[in-house]
Amino acid sequence: MSKGTTIKDAIKAWEEKTGQNSAEATVVKLYSQQPFIQKMDASLAALVKVEQLALSTNLIEKISNLNGLSYLKILSLGRNSIKKIEGLDAVSDTLEELWISYNQIERLNGIECCKKLKVLYASNNKIKAWEGVTSCQSLPALEEVLLVGNPLEEKCTAEGTWISDMMKKFPQLKKLDGKPIIRDDELGGGEESKDE
Repeated sequence: MSKGTTIKDAIKAWEEKTGQNSAEATVVKLYSQQPFIQKMDASLAALVKVEQLALSTNLIEKISNLNGLSYLKILSLGRNSIKKIEGLDAVSDTLEELWISYNQIERLNGIECCKKLKVLYASNNKIKAWEGVTSCQSLPALEEVLLVGNPLEEKCTAEGTWISDMMKKFPQLKKLDGKPIIRDDELGGGEESKDE
């Protein structure tokens, strides 16, 4: 297998393409590098003011080296080869959105440190059981979740219980799988909302 693009080289190419200084940039998009980025290395520390970092569509297997990214709010890691959530402690005080759809994730354990997380896109992974999502219950700000295409969602949707089960487990959710959640109590009724 050929050697992947390093973060340092990807940042340099991004600077040349955009004409921006990476140390001053708030949005940095390093997705679909050729050859693909395989590792989140220490060069990420150069992105000291980044608020949104896109590393989607690469071959990254592990979330790492986020130290020093003290302004990071949105981390996009969709379409990689990530198997588990780790390394988020470094950005747990600022991270508001995590986009990790189309990976190999079976459990969202490791996400519970991100107390400001509002949005979690984790569709098309390998989450098979409720134990794979229960760590998200400790996230007080979580209001939007995308889990469509996971075995758990497919099973519960086929049984007709997905929306009601998620509403019970995550009462603070406002949006599930791209659709607003409307509870009967918001409409003035006293009963629990029904699945569409």
